[in-house]
Amino acid sequence: MTRRNRLSADSSGDTSTTTTTTLAESIPQPASFSDGLPLPKMIVFDLDYTLWPFWVDTHVTGPLKGTKDGLTVKDRYGEGYGFYRDVAAVLASSRSKGILIGAASRTCTPDLANSMLSLLTVPSTSPSSPKNARAYFDFLEIYPGSKTTHFQRIHKNSGIPYEEMLFFDDESRNRNVEELGVVMYLVRDGVTRAEVDRGVESWRKRNKRTEKES
Repeated sequence: MTRRNRLSADSSGDTSTTTTTTLAESIPQPASFSDGLPLPKMIVFDLDYTLWPFWVDTHVTGPLKGTKDGLTVKDRYGEGYGFYRDVAAVLASSRSKGILIGAASRTCTPDLANSMLSLLTVPSTSPSSPKNARAYFDFLEIYPGSKTTHFQRIHKNSGIPYEEMLFFDDESRNRNVEELGVVMYLVRDGVTRAEVDRGVESWRKRNKRTEKES
């Protein structure tokens, strides 16, 4: 679906899919995280229609205001926005497995995207887990431009080889990052536990990491 068509399809402003779960632990972690097979050292996420079901630079009007429970953010007109349902569990379980987390977004409103991440929470029963969603991200590359540039900067700043990175994005044109050695997995309706498992499977096959590590 093109940007223009998706915008038309979403013009109703329905945000019923944006509310994250009450607790990250209320949804099991991706099955691939506990099957004993290798995992990527870093998972990088696009933002729009990957972690949340809207374009932050098109649908959202600042300034933003957090809500009491932190599960949604209100914009200037009182519209509520938040993550897809499984995102809190995916972020929390990735952190618990020691997987670095990055964001690579070409949004034209990076300040608004960063504000959204700062105001949304990832509720958890673990006292050591940060509540602020932005704190889960080790590397943030949020600005207009090519996704290859985003990944070149993530690679430079992290020292993580491209082959150890798994990228989730909703636009097939961003598969060009695979020229660097990154494995990209195309999501259709936002990040879910199942999508993460399929992405990890793709990463293992591409890098021939299908045997259990001793």
